[in-house]
Amino acid sequence: MHKIVIVGGGYAGFYTAFKLERLLRRNEASITLIDPLPYMTYQPFLPEVAAGSIEARHAIVPHRKHLKKTNVITARVTAIDHDKKFVTVTPDVGDEFTVDYDDVVVTAGAVTRTFPIPGVADVAIGLKTIEEAVSVRDRLIDNLHVANHMPPGPARDRLLTVVVVGGGFAGIEVFAELRSLVSDMLSKCNGLTVKDTHFHLIEAMDRIMPEVSLETSKWVLKNLAQREAHVHLNTQLVSAVDGRLELSTGEVLETDLVVWTAGVKAKSMLGGSGIPLDDRGRIRAQADLRVTDDNGPIEGMWTAGDVAAVPDLSGGGVGGYCVPNAQHAVRQAKQLAKNITATLRGEEPKDYFHKNLGAVAGLGLGVGVLQVGPFALKGFLAWLAHRGYHGMAMPMWERKARVVSDWLMQLFWGRDVASVRAVARPRAFFEEFAARPAPAQAKKAATRAKKTPVRAG
Repeated sequence: MHKIVIVGGGYAGFYTAFKLERLLRRNEASITLIDPLPYMTYQPFLPEVAAGSIEARHAIVPHRKHLKKTNVITARVTAIDHDKKFVTVTPDVGDEFTVDYDDVVVTAGAVTRTFPIPGVADVAIGLKTIEEAVSVRDRLIDNLHVANHMPPGPARDRLLTVVVVGGGFAGIEVFAELRSLVSDMLSKCNGLTVKDTHFHLIEAMDRIMPEVSLETSKWVLKNLAQREAHVHLNTQLVSAVDGRLELSTGEVLETDLVVWTAGVKAKSMLGGSGIPLDDRGRIRAQADLRVTDDNGPIEGMWTAGDVAAVPDLSGGGVGGYCVPNAQHAVRQAKQLAKNITATLRGEEPKDYFHKNLGAVAGLGLGVGVLQVGPFALKGFLAWLAHRGYHGMAMPMWERKARVVSDWLMQLFWGRDVASVRAVARPRAFFEEFAARPAPAQAKKAATRAKKTPVRAG
């Protein structure tokens, strides 16, 4: 059979495999998906996971559960040899091995982009994975519990200060959702008020959320200010050493929680793989999603999603290319699957074309914004639109049902504010109380072991 290997199981990789399973005839081709994680993360839900509105496991889609006809390999692809048509796979346990292919689809996605600012790599946390969202939620909830019984002062202020870096959609959404979470929890914290908590967002540009109109972005700023959440425009982070944040304006913020959302970049594993990249490290692609170099399209190599520089034929892209977002990744993947199937059957692939449908964002319970062309909706109706859109966009009906059930339970019983931060060190409790042999006994046991002869056979 024709062999198709997909490198990366995020939006683009998952949907390519999912669509291929439905398009390919029986025994027409085999599909292999390789990713170090056994699931796809629905990233638009990460702010709500961080705010306790959605159970973390409900915002991910397990590969093996929903890709019934795909061979899923949970490991890393560390090399691609397109001349010999194989990828090198390195698992966490065991020796590396190779997987042959006829077509390779590179959808390795993107990683958090940072800058060499002192202290950022040591104290900040991103919002690109489900694990990061859970960690943000648990740390903030635990900080509130601890601060509730502390006297006013710098130590308490540090625990009650939240700083988000980056004013794009991800940054604004998590900033607003965390503000909503804390405001909700303050009703259960007798020793704290809204004035005791400090929320700051740092944005280097002169506006937030470039995907919406300037008027809409100003409304968001006003709404956040009314909720005691402060946005610093035209401001850069200079240093974050030990949680002491120095800003370009001269201000200093002491915090225990820095969330970094200042952009993404193509996954670095592609360097040295022989795949043609542009000056930003993205895979060079044609509009039909075939990888291309100076000599034209490379037969048998495809790409899509955040890792790819796909021309935006609608004219709405940045620099002539599709922006790295879920809307493009999902639709590119579906077109890519159709194109691979077409080439298998001797047909010509078609170009990817998609006009931006607009933008929708949730800003905490009951607050949202929606922008479709010049039309804007703000407040409660926009929040309903946000949940309606993403509830339907979440892959698989089983996953949709789990997310909607979370929302319904929150309606009746409130958000889940249980922290499980100790899960980061699950053996700590066991280690503390586990019985250990006395030093003398341990020494005698070791001596006996040395003296005991080893019998052959």
